[in-house]
Amino acid sequence: MADTVPPIELQRPKGTALINLAVAGLIVTGLYFAREILVPVALAVLFSFVLAPFVIRLQSWRVPGRLAVLVAVFVGFSIIFSLGGLMVSQANRLAEELPGYQQTLREKIQGLRGVAASGSGTLERASKVLRELDSELHNPARGQIIDGLRRPPQDRPIPVEIRQPDPGTLTTLVAIIQPLIQPLTTTGIVIIFVIFILMQRQDLRNRFIRLAGSQDMQRTTAALDDAGQRLSRLFLNQIIVNASFGLLVGIGLQLIGVPSAPLWGLIAMILRFVPYVGTPISAVFPLILAAAVGSGWEMLLLTVALFATLQVFAAQVVEPQVYGRSSGLSPIAIVLSASFWTWLWGPIGLVLATPLTVCLVVVGRHVDRLQFLDVLLGNEPALTPPQLVYQRMLAGDPIEASQQAQDFLGEASLENYYDTIMLDGLRLAEADARLGRLDRERMERVLATVHEVVDDLETHEDRPLVEAEEADTSPLARLDTDPELPAIVPERWQRPGAVLCLPGSGKLDEAAAVILAQIMNRRGIGAIAETADALSMSRFFSLDLSQAAAFCICYVGKPSDAMVQYTVRRLSKKSKGGRIIIALLGSDADAVGQSTRDITTVVGNFSAVADLIGETAVKTSRAVEAHPGAAKVHVEAER
Repeated sequence: MADTVPPIELQRPKGTALINLAVAGLIVTGLYFAREILVPVALAVLFSFVLAPFVIRLQSWRVPGRLAVLVAVFVGFSIIFSLGGLMVSQANRLAEELPGYQQTLREKIQGLRGVAASGSGTLERASKVLRELDSELHNPARGQIIDGLRRPPQDRPIPVEIRQPDPGTLTTLVAIIQPLIQPLTTTGIVIIFVIFILMQRQDLRNRFIRLAGSQDMQRTTAALDDAGQRLSRLFLNQIIVNASFGLLVGIGLQLIGVPSAPLWGLIAMILRFVPYVGTPISAVFPLILAAAVGSGWEMLLLTVALFATLQVFAAQVVEPQVYGRSSGLSPIAIVLSASFWTWLWGPIGLVLATPLTVCLVVVGRHVDRLQFLDVLLGNEPALTPPQLVYQRMLAGDPIEASQQAQDFLGEASLENYYDTIMLDGLRLAEADARLGRLDRERMERVLATVHEVVDDLETHEDRPLVEAEEADTSPLARLDTDPELPAIVPERWQRPGAVLCLPGSGKLDEAAAVILAQIMNRRGIGAIAETADALSMSRFFSLDLSQAAAFCICYVGKPSDAMVQYTVRRLSKKSKGGRIIIALLGSDADAVGQSTRDITTVVGNFSAVADLIGETAVKTSRAVEAHPGAAKVHVEAER
């Protein structure tokens, strides 16, 4: 094996982690204490993303820019205020009707208690006696018994009533207006910010590019386009889906007979912006009202069925089709972001959690130093398939590796899996081995995992290819279409051991030899894989090479020319004319390198090596048929 190079460890400045934690703490502190300013700005940015497509559409209809912004803002906030007014009117109407539902709800609760307490009247009475006795023991001053008669205590407290003077008109007006000052102020700030953001969006974009890095305008522009398109698409899709959900809830509750159905439809639409828990929360009050209004339980059951059906249909059918990968967030990231922003900014933070986290993911995707945000919060797989299979090799877990292979083989062939995933995993292992990061135990674990995965895939049958261009791409397939060549593998090459797959210099090469031997056997060519020490001095002279028509020496790494030449010389002396193929599997290049009369070097993947061996077998058969005398002399020379 080539000399291993000790790993190079990069020295990081001391205290870097503490500095990063301190900076993160300062940012979170600033977000918390500046929430009075940042929350309206965040809401304004959110609304600007929602209204920007409509502004652009109005401008495409030759509407002046400022007028288009004002029209879009007026229509958008008019809809919001109208829905708010509807909610207030419905809430007032419900408040007037609630006292009439108390008696029905009380009767149902008493009925449930009666069912629960049926058959336990004696225990209930005994419990009541014990509670009264305990009350008497702990409160002897409640009454005194003299001559068998209960007498109230002598000292009674004198009731005192404090009356406030009647408030004046000004005080009443202040009491009404004061709770509305903050919401109205926040709403006004949001509207002003939305107008200015929409009017100055090109200027704001240019200034952000200048601040973010005008030296790399391509990356900054890509980040802005990605964020803008993703957020606009996400918000619009959410509004459409949630509005449709709320409309169906309102119509369904109205048909069922639940009071204030439009109110609950609006609440369902708003709360559905809250991930996962919004819909269950929005169903609580309609369920209580359904139980209080109906004389039986039919209305309650219908309300439960309505919410359950709409939620399942929206979550399992509509959202996967509409949203797709628009958010780019993993489920755990959505839950964590909702918890974090709610803790930081309250209920508004819960609504803004998803868009704010999307912005963080976009920044992490385009800024190298913040790439960890994309890894932690994004929905892209944390490891590529080759990295995953290599990690399972290191862990000695062939079960998950085989499961990954089965998932991949649902849409591709076994050879494609070996070429694109397993081989790349072996290349990662070889890179670590070259740097001295794999000890003997881990190398044994990698080899054992590959053996088990290959054995598990031994009986796999590929699905028939539908596309014609995928069926006839290999050199062997092209040879089969040549009328001058035989369509089957020669009998000599079908015998076990016709191709001997020899590991070049280590256990990773043995793993490659095992995979290559399975591929050749599936193609009808008899192949056997030897162990990693096959070319060592202790085992080389005991190898049986009499049945081999070709020898394939497998290298996952990059062997030295001296090593390859030494191996070829030793094998040539003992093989006596057998074809020798050097398979350099450590490169993605799919090409044939040096080639002599009896030695061919192949640089590429398993399929490239198997194609060359199959082509060699077919050409050898053609040569035998064309020159039987020469073939007989060649066979005698081999003997």
